[in-house]
Amino acid sequence: MDWNLFGCARRGHVTYAPDEPQLRDRLMAPAAGGTAWRCLRCGVFVAGGPRGGGPAAAAPLIRRGKELRSELILRVFAVERFLRFLIVGGAAYGAWRFTSDRAGIQRAYDHALPAIRALYTDLGFNVSHSKLLGLVHHAFALSPRLLTLLAAGLALYALIELAEAVGLWLGQRWGEYLAAAATSIFLPYEIYDLTGKITWLRIAALVINLLLVIYLVWTRRLFGVRGGKAACEARLRSASVIEEEQAALTAPRKAMARLEERAGAPFPDPTPAGPATEPAEAHSTPATTSQTPEEDREKLHA
Repeated sequence: MDWNLFGCARRGHVTYAPDEPQLRDRLMAPAAGGTAWRCLRCGVFVAGGPRGGGPAAAAPLIRRGKELRSELILRVFAVERFLRFLIVGGAAYGAWRFTSDRAGIQRAYDHALPAIRALYTDLGFNVSHSKLLGLVHHAFALSPRLLTLLAAGLALYALIELAEAVGLWLGQRWGEYLAAAATSIFLPYEIYDLTGKITWLRIAALVINLLLVIYLVWTRRLFGVRGGKAACEARLRSASVIEEEQAALTAPRKAMARLEERAGAPFPDPTPAGPATEPAEAHSTPATTSQTPEEDREKLHA
């Protein structure tokens, strides 16, 4: 799969007109409708004017190839983080409502309890062993201050999940750091939670969080791993279309410099010299053959 074309299909082409004349000529081409400019992501020439311009050093860093695939994987984690935000945010809202109107909620619960018990019985569950009903009964026994702290804690956790989702979706480095740090903090608790009881939901949550931390730290080079931010930006620049064209322009000069360094002296100017002037002797009349002695004597007597 060509991730560059996939990225341009979703976001559109990115064209740029550098100020450097030679580099500018390599990124443009004549077309039937005018001038076509090379896309910095997929590399194809696109008709129409460039979207931006300026010095080559100021050109935007466009994610290409594996970087686009990595961005898609991070967005999958971002969706998972957003779902967590909805669940935890709903729990925080429920705790807050429970704190502000405990009496009304308890009356509604007592009124619906017979129907809940009947539903449990019809489904074949033992009501006395229900953890959900036990949790509700335990919540009614909590103090208002503790419920307020619980609601605030859940709301804070929900906001952290939302910030992680936004940062990962936008591909921001601060979002990657926040996701790695926040997820790592809760890993010890999740491991400890598995020691009490092993469930598929807990195992899945632990595996997802472990994969996210390992993936972020290794592939996104967080916390200085594999060169850190500098190496990450260098990788983006090395895959840039502008960098490739600049390298193509400077390659002959660098090759000539290496050859001169090996030879120990600069090479002569390769400009062809004018036509060499032939010596005058080449255009002179060839000498005649010497006469014989008999012919010389006849001329003297005459």
